[in-house]
Parts: sequence; C-alpha cells; structure tokens
Amino acid sequence: MSDNLAIDPERLWASIMQTARIGATPKGGICRLALTELDREVRDWFCAQCVAVGCTVTIDDMGNIFARRPGRNPALAPIAIGSHLDTQPTGGKYDGVIGVLAGLEILRALHESGTDTEAPIEVIDWTNEEGSRFAPAMLSSGVFAGAFTREWAYGRADRTGDTFEAALDGIGYRGPERCGAHPLSAHFELHIEQGPILEDEDRIIGIVTGVQGMRWYEVTVDGQEGHAGATPMRLRQDALLATARMIQSVNAIALVHAPDAVGTVGLVESRPNSRNVVPGQVFFTVDFRHPDDAVLEAMEQEMHAAFARDAGALAFAVTQVWNNPAVMFDGACVDAVRDAAAALGLPAREIISGAGHDSAYVARVAPTTMIFVPCAGGLSHNEAESAERHHVVAGASVLLRSVLATDRRLAPSPA
Repeated sequence: MSDNLAIDPERLWASIMQTARIGATPKGGICRLALTELDREVRDWFCAQCVAVGCTVTIDDMGNIFARRPGRNPALAPIAIGSHLDTQPTGGKYDGVIGVLAGLEILRALHESGTDTEAPIEVIDWTNEEGSRFAPAMLSSGVFAGAFTREWAYGRADRTGDTFEAALDGIGYRGPERCGAHPLSAHFELHIEQGPILEDEDRIIGIVTGVQGMRWYEVTVDGQEGHAGATPMRLRQDALLATARMIQSVNAIALVHAPDAVGTVGLVESRPNSRNVVPGQVFFTVDFRHPDDAVLEAMEQEMHAAFARDAGALAFAVTQVWNNPAVMFDGACVDAVRDAAAALGLPAREIISGAGHDSAYVARVAPTTMIFVPCAGGLSHNEAESAERHHVVAGASVLLRSVLATDRRLAPSPA
C-alpha cells in the first residue's frame, strides 16, 4: 500500500458529525427515517461529496446509490463498500453511517493520493436498511439480491399507509438502473458491533464471519371492545390481556434456547387505546434470532403452539413478514480483514453478527464480509449510542487495507 495513502481521522470524524446534524434529536441522536425529506437531504449531501472527488453516481429503481471511482480495468466489476444512512426513530450517530462515510473517506484518500486501483471502487448507500418505516429491514439490498421482488417491495406500507414506491418518488430517488443489474467483485461493510463483546474483551476489530438467522412476524389479536366499568370480568374478551400472555411466551421461548436465541416484541398497538374501554384488538410484532436456522424453525413452531394456548377463545392471526436465513461470509474477504487487522497491530477476534445488515443479502450475489468496531456498552438503536473516534478510524483503516488487498487479488498476474 502506498505510504501516503491513509485515512484522515479529522476529516472522517467531521463528516460523521456533519451528517449527524441532519435529523438531529434533542438527546444527541438522529431520527432520519428512510425516504423522508431528511433522508433526501443526507443523500444529496453524500452524492455531492462523491462527485467532488471525481466519482460517477448512479441510482437504481430501489433508490440504492452507487458512487464509483474508476479503475484501470473497466471490465472488472467494482469492489464495493456499502452500508446505510437511514436511522431508527431514536437512532444514533454511528449505526450504518460510519460504513458509508468510511467509504467516502477512502474515495477521498484515493483521489488525493492519485492512487489507481485495478477494479473500480464503489461506495453504496442501501435504501431502508433499518426497516423501521417500511418492514422488513434491508428491503432494497434484499431486492438487489433477489430475496424480494421489486413489485412486492414497492407495495410495502408504513404505519400511516404510505407506500415505499410513493415515498421513493416523493424524494426523487427512483433511478433508472434496474435493482440487481449491478455486478460486484466484492462487498465490505464497516459497522459498530451493536453488542458488548468487543468492548468486554478489549478488542478493536471484529472479523465478522457471518450473520445469525432472523425471522419477523406480525400478529393481530381480535377480542371485543367493552365498557371498562360495566363489563364484568368474567364476560370480557380482552385482546390486550391475551397479548400480554403471548409476549411472555416470546420471552420464554428465547430463554429455552439460550444462550444464543433472542426474542423481542418491540411494537404494540392496542385499539381503541382508550383508558375506559376494554381493548378490542391488538397488533404486535415478534423478532426471533438464532445462528442456527433449525433452531429458528423450532422457535417458530413453539410460538404458534404457545399463542394458540395464550389466546384462549380469542381469534388471532400470525403473518411471517421476513425470514432471513443465517449467512456465512466469503473466506477470502474474511482473510483480507484478518490480515489487515494483523498488519495494523489491532486486537481482533472473529465474531458472528447478532444484528441484520445489508451484507447478509449482498452475500448471496457477491463475495462479502463485515468489519465491526466497539460501541459503548454495546448500546445501539438508541440516541445514546456512542463510539470512540480512534476505534472508528481503526475500522476505516482496516477497511481500506482489505479493499486494496482484494484489488491486488483481482489484478492480472505478471506475464
């Protein structure tokens, strides 16, 4: 690697702090939901920064942004650095963002040093990774990899009824390129761990070997509304009471499959949501995760049996809205990360991702891996999310070395 090619720590950190002002919350986090005006604003900023260092920007029909720096061999598919700029409603400054902005910093470093690569280098902003507005998560990378159809994704609606397609058109980011018609030589993603392992073990780099499987469900429980004062307890059909039992079952199922299983009910809507009305209907979500797909299947079957018991005489419906199988990442890409961390003398360990990421889908169509850096207390999807500057810079440096090592591997052998 050229001696004058390195990450600029000040510039990278300044970019993170600058984008954190777009959708900033009073508690120091970010609310920048996918395909909102704030998402458009950060996209516009990102595209302008990439063009300023000589990149061409293309956008596909799912709103994914591809900023490309050309290589010596245009016949080679690009080596991609991808993550996301959308956030949770109470998101932090680092989740997803550092992956895109570390990629931007690499483009800037290559540009300033005049370094030529064999393959094009590309930075990608994947649309709607979080899934907090349009479920499921990683929707656009899923279309890119063929897990979902474009038509199905376009019809996904948020809780107000707005569709993905209408929101995409509303911010002007439906591009002409067909999603998926964009071959990649490799894909790397830098991300905070979103868990406590690296911090607990005083490691700076997580060499991510795969992503655990995850399944999402939407559940509706139908009871009967009644007056809170005049409806006897023995005659009530309380949908929220049944839901409470179901939520306890979700927790119990995850504990049965400890320590690797997790189960979460993160969204509950009770109707009519009036203090003096017995709840007549409840909508809630379930999130199950485990590194072994067979265990996930067992957890799903246990959930169905438990819900039938918990609901009693009440009707309920369960819809699986997402099934993302466990993923193992590409060995050569993982080796590139391992070698880069060793060359930089950074404490590292192999790790499986507990969270879902766009790389889990991209791995279906291109050699892929991820790099983790610690976050304080393992806290993420929270406005208090925090990461140390030197950790983020170290991750970006490993990312740079991994990309360049992959580029050397793609270069033709000397005659």
